[in-house]
Amino acid sequence: MPKVKIARKSTWVDMTAFVDVAFLILSFFMMATKFKPDEPVEVSTPTSVSAKKVADKDAFLVTIDKEGRVFVQMDDPNLRESIAKNLNDTRNLGLTDADIKSFKNAPSIGVPFSQLKSLLAMDLEEQKKVKQPGIPVDTTGGELLYWIRDATSVYAGKKTNWLIKADYATKYPVIQYVLDAFKKNDLNKFQLITKYEEAPLGTPLWVTRQKQVQGEAAPPAKP
Repeated sequence: MPKVKIARKSTWVDMTAFVDVAFLILSFFMMATKFKPDEPVEVSTPTSVSAKKVADKDAFLVTIDKEGRVFVQMDDPNLRESIAKNLNDTRNLGLTDADIKSFKNAPSIGVPFSQLKSLLAMDLEEQKKVKQPGIPVDTTGGELLYWIRDATSVYAGKKTNWLIKADYATKYPVIQYVLDAFKKNDLNKFQLITKYEEAPLGTPLWVTRQKQVQGEAAPPAKP
């Protein structure tokens, strides 16, 4: 008895629809993704169980590395320009329009006022290669006091996010000097940037978060 021949079928598949979807997904991620801004130094922050998200808009960030060097960063280029103009007037820095434009594009600043003009005279790539000594701070707040003072003036009327990011190996006196600069400007509310970690197993916070994950209402806090 002759064998039955199975008809061969084409294995060709139209991939047009898959390619269209892939490009749509790729376009979405390209448009929605925010690139991490350049950081002046590498900082290993201490860990904490706080889950509060750090704001990335209208933010004034003070970074302290393990050597105790202090840097300032502002997310809005226009506000950076305004602060540069204010400092130039109040501290007699002698900055030119070109210097102020360079400051507007600078990701961070970590030099004394006496070195600011020479730093801004460099192009952006050269600035990134320079090891900046840090903004001077002391028991009076040092020069950081004036940076924060002019920032409060520029950010007036806006909800400003005051942030401090310090390396876990930073010596405490330097952190205290930075806090003094905030306090002397009557700024007592700021956020410390830390690395998130889960709450220890079995603790009240861990229990609360587990109930939140399960969709249950957390028990009211005891007075």
